[in-house]
Amino acid sequence: MATFLVFTLLTLSSFSSPTQAEIFTSIGQMTDLIFTERELVQSLKEYIEAEEMKLEAVKSWANKLDMLTRVSTLDPEGFLAHPVNAYKLMKRLNTEWSELESLVLQDPSDGFISNMSVHRQYFPDEEDEKGAAKALIRLQDTYKLDSESFSKGKLPGVRYNAELTVDDCFDMGKLAYNENDYYHSVLWMQQALRQMDSGEDAKTPKADILDYLSYSVYQMGDLPRAIELTRRLVAIDPSHQRAGANLHYFERLLSKELRDRGQGQQEPADEKPIQLDTYERPKDYLPEREVYEALCRGEGVKMTEKRRSRLFCRYQDGSRSPRLLLKPMKEEDEWDSPHIVRFLEALSDEEIEKIKELAKPKLARATVRDPKTGVLTVANYRVSKSAWLEGEDDPVIARVNQRIEDVTGLTVDTAELLQVANYGVGGQYEPHYDFSRKDEPDAFKSLGTGNRVATFLNYMSDVEAGGATVFPDFGAAIWPRKGTAVFWYNLFKSGEGDYRTRHAACPVLVGSKWVSNKWIHERGQEFRRPCGLTEVD
Repeated sequence: MATFLVFTLLTLSSFSSPTQAEIFTSIGQMTDLIFTERELVQSLKEYIEAEEMKLEAVKSWANKLDMLTRVSTLDPEGFLAHPVNAYKLMKRLNTEWSELESLVLQDPSDGFISNMSVHRQYFPDEEDEKGAAKALIRLQDTYKLDSESFSKGKLPGVRYNAELTVDDCFDMGKLAYNENDYYHSVLWMQQALRQMDSGEDAKTPKADILDYLSYSVYQMGDLPRAIELTRRLVAIDPSHQRAGANLHYFERLLSKELRDRGQGQQEPADEKPIQLDTYERPKDYLPEREVYEALCRGEGVKMTEKRRSRLFCRYQDGSRSPRLLLKPMKEEDEWDSPHIVRFLEALSDEEIEKIKELAKPKLARATVRDPKTGVLTVANYRVSKSAWLEGEDDPVIARVNQRIEDVTGLTVDTAELLQVANYGVGGQYEPHYDFSRKDEPDAFKSLGTGNRVATFLNYMSDVEAGGATVFPDFGAAIWPRKGTAVFWYNLFKSGEGDYRTRHAACPVLVGSKWVSNKWIHERGQEFRRPCGLTEVD
């Protein structure tokens, strides 16, 4: 078995295609993999028919995948809306299919290998599998879900059942461990151990789980529990290379701590299972992390009755625009200050499907503009894929652009192209400003159209769970509703930035989130939105 695993890893590294990396950042593009996997299953079944007696193990694998792909191909986007299904798709195509390929190569079948070779260029790679795993961890943190909730598929709004095995949980914990993220390593190794102790079969030896778990617990500062886990490891494998030395080291450290505290006897290790709040989650680079994530969960929204009384709905005719006179746009206030409105029926279902159709072939990893250079670059805090569409691409795009101009009263002649974004597994965009600040004067210099004066955001899908647009500064959360759009000004009339508009796209917990953005710039608005007399007017 060890030789087989080493060989499959070598095979994987030889065939992985760097050009297909970051597939996990778009559910829309991942749906193609569902059909690819289905075709591979069919090819595999044909191979099994040729060598039935010799390939019983392969046949069992094919039957399992056959059942899975029958379900997934009925509704690929809905199936992938469950983040565990998306993660396991990444894992299967990056790792497990390669193991199977190695077995087949021992006695090659031209048909199956040829099919694998054709599709290999479209397979996710190791970075995709890592990205999908990190997305599960991000969802776990944001929505305060314990590892068992993910492992058993207990997520809100799910339509498909998906569970993680002992080996899946171990791989999640190992990924965190290799990133020196001992907090999440503990959570996932503990879940792997819990499932194994309950009788679930696994390829991963229990000694390996205890090895990673005990050291991760030690890194979290819990010496008594680290000692207890290491003793379990020694009992299972007395000849383990590190266990004995680690046990003596941990015991010496604990004895020293007890002497320093003036205690003569060690307290027994805490027997309670490790939960999300057992250890403190390490702080990171984002100062408003707790506020941001609470809003994503729908907590801490500062919508008071007094504020609600200042919100109204109306028909918007765009100052008697001829295109809106007979059918004005329905407009609702989402927030009073800064003023955020939602337009209902901003896009029809037909328009949405056309925009998605135009965007899918152009989808690429979403970028952010470097504040110093103005150059677009990839960032870990933005996980999605996007495409830019021009009015000349299709009459639908021209019509949408005109509608935005009519309803806002602002010219879109100097606006950026319509950006279409699809969020992948745990897709998000952490708190950011849409406008450029004073310390980044070159952010939009190359465009020559001034700063981003306003944002028009179309929601092109409903999202079963997560995916809200939140404003940490004033505690607002706006939830996606298909066909609607939200609009706000990023700048005061004086041209000064409204720093309250720092916002974020929360991670998508369950679902596939599609949006389209139109960033409207200052140039051309001089008579449509005249300058104010005060800085914050």
